Amino acid sequence: MDHLVTARSMFGMTMGFHIIFATLGVGLPLMILIAELLYQKTKDPSYNIMAQRWIKGFSVLLGVAIPTGTIAGTQLSLLWPGFMEVVGKVMSLPFQIEIYAFFIEALFLSIYVYAADRISPLMRIVSVISIAIGGAASAVLITNVHAFEGTPAGFTITDGNITNVEPWAAFFNPSFLVTAGHVVVSAYTTVGFIIASIAAYKMLRSRKDKKVYSFHRKALIIGLTVGGIFSFLTALNGHESAQHLYEYQPEKLAGAEGLFETQDHAPLTLGGFTDVENQEIKYGIEFPWALSFLAGNSFNTTVIGLNDFPREYWPPLFIHTLFNSMVVIGGFLLMLALAAFVWTKFLKRKEFPKLFLWAFIISGPLAVIAIESGWIFACTGRQPWIIYRMMKTSEAVTTSADLSLLFFLFLLVYIILGIAVVLVLRYYFKRHPVSEDLAKLNSEGGI
Repeated sequence: MDHLVTARSMFGMTMGFHIIFATLGVGLPLMILIAELLYQKTKDPSYNIMAQRWIKGFSVLLGVAIPTGTIAGTQLSLLWPGFMEVVGKVMSLPFQIEIYAFFIEALFLSIYVYAADRISPLMRIVSVISIAIGGAASAVLITNVHAFEGTPAGFTITDGNITNVEPWAAFFNPSFLVTAGHVVVSAYTTVGFIIASIAAYKMLRSRKDKKVYSFHRKALIIGLTVGGIFSFLTALNGHESAQHLYEYQPEKLAGAEGLFETQDHAPLTLGGFTDVENQEIKYGIEFPWALSFLAGNSFNTTVIGLNDFPREYWPPLFIHTLFNSMVVIGGFLLMLALAAFVWTKFLKRKEFPKLFLWAFIISGPLAVIAIESGWIFACTGRQPWIIYRMMKTSEAVTTSADLSLLFFLFLLVYIILGIAVVLVLRYYFKRHPVSEDLAKLNSEGGI
């Protein structure tokens, strides 16, 4: 592969692997907190079992998120020295503050894991809240570097020299709030549906064991509730993000929708693929005027097309497919949660039919696909810039050779880590099934 392509592929592979564990690291503490609050309120020990089992899984996943995050940080320095020079002088604050966020998360995780049965209910709740805050803060702070890449602020480059540095202006760049909100609500959405997916699968496997089935049904309801609420918030944030692109990165929005000509009453197209030669979206479903409304809350909004930008500024046009993946999957997840709400609350049905359960099962993997599509869209859609309109990716890449060998070595590391985490989780939960915890509850009156 080309030197630049190899460097981008290596870092993209690292982030694609890391983002799964980072997302789980943000979302799982909220699920644990909800289970803990329900336990303290209802005294139903099933919720205590959930919290203790989820915290064990969280600990294992965090053990993978930490080294992969460290690898990502190292690769930033090794692969993108030009970019890190800017970061070192302008945008180092998020990295510095993130250390304290991780310290809070690790400290209270240790307290909850090793002393949950020896501390007061209030301290248990405080511990999980601190874990959730630490995890979300870490994600927001690191993601802020990505926000800075799209909307750089707080410095200027004069004759190749970085001048007029204002660290706080760079920190609170125009994309900070939108990006921070999106990374958190999308993580909660994803983890909610992952929990629902696992619970639905277990419900299909345990129909004959009423106690185990009831346990997993409670977990399913929590997952669908969290997933449904935050999928709606993700949709609202996505609308705001589209308007943000319209204002700050118009060629990215045009690429996402395959819009070549500047126009008002611009259509939004779902599905299909971008035909560059004919400058159209083929085989897509077109919604007239919808893109103009999405961009500016008015059908009269004029959306700038790709042809108004130099060809070398165009992002890769396959981002249309990535954008569609996010929109379609997000819409499906929201409708699925709404359907489950209607089924249980309005129709008063206690049991879900198999078709529903299978839909819940696929919701978790689909949510992960949406997260991956979103990150690839966000980073690839910014190309050819590593810092928008200030530094091209080709200007920041390392000149070191033999990146191809490193690419395959890191690929091997991720394969080993992926297999290891699956085996560890499978081994632990197979040796400690829910039925065993419920049996202990019945025999001892507690956990």
